Amino acid sequence: MELSTRYMGLALANPLVAAASPLSHTVDGVRRLAAAGVGAVVLYSLFEEQLIREAERNTRLADQGSHSYAESLSYFPDAAGEDQGPRRYLSLLERAAGSVEVPMIGSLNGITPGSWAGYARSMENAGAAAIELNIYSLPGDPHISGRDVEQRHLDILARVKDAVTVPVAVKLSPYFSSTGEMASRLDDAGADGLVLFNRFLQPDIDSETLTVVPAATLSTAEESRLPRTWIALLRGRLRASLAATTGVESATDLVKYLLAGADVVMTASALLRHGPDHAGVLLDGLCEWMGRKGFDSVDEVRGLLAATGGADDTARQRGGYVSALHEANTATHGSW
Repeated sequence: MELSTRYMGLALANPLVAAASPLSHTVDGVRRLAAAGVGAVVLYSLFEEQLIREAERNTRLADQGSHSYAESLSYFPDAAGEDQGPRRYLSLLERAAGSVEVPMIGSLNGITPGSWAGYARSMENAGAAAIELNIYSLPGDPHISGRDVEQRHLDILARVKDAVTVPVAVKLSPYFSSTGEMASRLDDAGADGLVLFNRFLQPDIDSETLTVVPAATLSTAEESRLPRTWIALLRGRLRASLAATTGVESATDLVKYLLAGADVVMTASALLRHGPDHAGVLLDGLCEWMGRKGFDSVDEVRGLLAATGGADDTARQRGGYVSALHEANTATHGSW
């Protein structure tokens, strides 16, 4: 069974990619993912806010120590006051890239325009085979226009593309007014890959304590329909590779994404629930399904059920919507 595939020009042994998660916080964790059989690993995301807070904390520690006796300086790190966060991340990236055969992809979540390019360049120098831009931007200010939000994505991509030579992917949210157009604009701007979709934090409210409770929940298979729909619509219309993420719990979910047209399928929640070895379960299930259906390679499967495109595409989608409503109504009332 031929599972080899290409993602943003990278040669992968198979289309299953370990998405950014706590599983890749250590070299041992990365090794476990690689040993389980994933085609590539996206290292956990480097968040600029965390780096800023850590640098501020180290600076405060150094300032406090400056008022003590000289001997007390030994209580603080040698590089107190320096930006330790990136150094730790880049060290992990370098050691992980040197210890596994699969490509390592750096994940970057910045906030200031200049930071994206600098950190991305450092990731490339540390051995990242590609960079994933996790542009987590929730514009809560009602005065920010949709075009301003879109332009920010394009500006970040342009800065990073100018700074590195490795492929660059953009992880998108599904909340653009025209997701298809935004994907096309990023494609035209040089994005090597698009990851569909990012999941925004949706906090809950505790009515007893009267507090807002942040919660990062794991995805479920039911959430895969939206990204799968867009992958099917975008397949064949972009030069960029398409990566699916969200809702990959079983081999069936992996197969569905490939049929829709995904070049690779990323998962984190299932690996966190069941452990890194679950990657082998997903790949074994993919091979079993391919053998049962008579497919010899992933290339034969990919995009088999993607949208065909053409002038009548909108009418076809509208027809499917009406048909679905008709079937639901018939199931409930017996007729429409």
